[in-house]
Amino acid sequence: MRATAPLPFRLDDEEPEENEVRPAPTAPIMTKFLEARTILLFGGIDHKLAQSVATQLLYLDHLSHEPIKLIINSPGGHVESGDTIHDLLTFIEAPVAVIGTGWVASAGTHIFLGVPKERRFCLPNTRFLIHQPSGGAMGRAGDIAIQAAEIVKMRERLARIIAQETGQPVERVREDIDHDYWMNVEEAKDYGILGTVVRSMKEVRI
Repeated sequence: MRATAPLPFRLDDEEPEENEVRPAPTAPIMTKFLEARTILLFGGIDHKLAQSVATQLLYLDHLSHEPIKLIINSPGGHVESGDTIHDLLTFIEAPVAVIGTGWVASAGTHIFLGVPKERRFCLPNTRFLIHQPSGGAMGRAGDIAIQAAEIVKMRERLARIIAQETGQPVERVREDIDHDYWMNVEEAKDYGILGTVVRSMKEVRI
């Protein structure tokens, strides 16, 4: 294991968006989480959150290839920001366990599926959501048509990832994501999204 290096970023210097109430943990507390190789992914997924999570993943992987825990509570958000985190989970060498709590929805589920099933955990009252991407296309008719075509391609890509990571036929996934498809822990386990329900951290085996 490499010697501990100073944190390459500050964790308490981001200003909240206008009218946003997001009391963030203090930097010393977050430093303790990093020392425990634990990352929190809470809230809507956007480029700022993706940058923060990506930085922490890469930093911890730089320190050592010991396991990392990623705790997720998210309603989803920006698909490409979710893609960044999803892809980094296998890009780094350190194995990552994801632990869902509260709700793991939309792009949050996409991230959750970024690790093998045996490393997907959640707490007992977690809910999961899969659905197709949505967009607010605006502008000229030609541009709207281009955006609509991109959403269709994105929908197919996400359906194939869900099918690959759950073992479900892609035809079923396409049908299921036509509308919001909510699952409790038993349903998510049967679907192939979830690996293990845990009640304590010591049950998370990596």
